[in-house]
Amino acid sequence: MTNSGENGGAGDYIAIKALESGVTVTGVTRGAENRFLHTEKLEEGEVWIAQFTEHISAMKIRGHAKVLTAYGEIESGKQEK
Repeated sequence: MTNSGENGGAGDYIAIKALESGVTVTGVTRGAENRFLHTEKLEEGEVWIAQFTEHISAMKIRGHAKVLTAYGEIESGKQEK
């Protein structure tokens, strides 16, 4: 899930699949001060495909979700036992 940068400095993609309703994905800007740029709320089963750019250097994911990256798969949030 990477991009070689031919789209104006665009970077890696990640995919987030909400495993519960109310998962939030927040883009964080780069620079001298980190700022929250955009927040998206996902319902259970929804998938959000996001791309790191020259403006977005990090993403915060809150809630139970599966995150797919070029480096592997991560599951966020608490898992019910």
